[in-house]
Amino acid sequence: MEFYTMSHQELSRLEIIQKTINKQLKQKTASNLLGISTRQIQRLVYNYQLNGTLGLISKKRNKPSNNQISGKKKDEIIAIVGSKYLDFGPTLAHEKLVEIHNIKISVETLRKIMIKAGFWLTRTQIIKRAYQPRNRRNCYGELIQIDGSLHPWFEDRAPKCTLLVYIDDATGKLMELHFAPSESMNSYFISAKQYINKHGKPLAFYSDKSSVFRVNRESSKDQVMTQFCRGLYELNITLIYANSPQAKGRVERANKTLQDRLVKELRIRGISDIESANNFMPEFIQDFNQRFEKPPISPINNHRELQPYENIDESLRQFN
Repeated sequence: MEFYTMSHQELSRLEIIQKTINKQLKQKTASNLLGISTRQIQRLVYNYQLNGTLGLISKKRNKPSNNQISGKKKDEIIAIVGSKYLDFGPTLAHEKLVEIHNIKISVETLRKIMIKAGFWLTRTQIIKRAYQPRNRRNCYGELIQIDGSLHPWFEDRAPKCTLLVYIDDATGKLMELHFAPSESMNSYFISAKQYINKHGKPLAFYSDKSSVFRVNRESSKDQVMTQFCRGLYELNITLIYANSPQAKGRVERANKTLQDRLVKELRIRGISDIESANNFMPEFIQDFNQRFEKPPISPINNHRELQPYENIDESLRQFN
């Protein structure tokens, strides 16, 4: 006695083909039930009459897919990723394989290859604390999250520096990226002016409680605003303080993504100084937003133009 392993689909075909042969079903009805052509029903009837149940079992069973990546190509991908993109995530590594090496492969296939090679951990292997996400604002320009990220952006090619990040809460769109030696009042004056000159005035900025944004000394109770906060007040821009890093999760997550993607883009282009990096930022921002920007709930743009009586250079005046 022979035993055959059949899929649920093959078992359904067996029952319908048997009824077709026994004249209990017409071929047209059988084709409608199985969702295949009448010609294919005729082939299945012929194969069943010739080979019995075995004639209905797929001949591709236990055979490699025609679309399967060859071992040679898989070894080539592992060699390239291992030598050039070892610290890249699957999505970014996929982009570079397509753009630079002309290797066409799906992200998910590459993810599986990287996991098997030990280059990438699955989500279940990474334990994270869960936080309740805050809903996005409805309108573009309604709330802009800002933060400074001190990081070895140029790896070992230059000292650590700070990247000031401005991201729109409603869309996740990068609005401004500015490299500076440190997260100082002057660096925020420069980046905020660049932001407003490009996009207009947002309704509000959303920041942490660092000394740039808030006077934290108990001895300074009478001084309620920093110079930066006073400048925003004169321009009619609200400054909102986050009570925790998780509260400004949009910009915190953007920082992590930038520390992954941007570092590697700077490495690939051989950029090792602040001036060259700032010149590259418009190109990077455009590419980043094309990949990750989301549509806002409302089509309204809450950015406002500077009024004739508002002097941005005077309000956001740098220190000498």
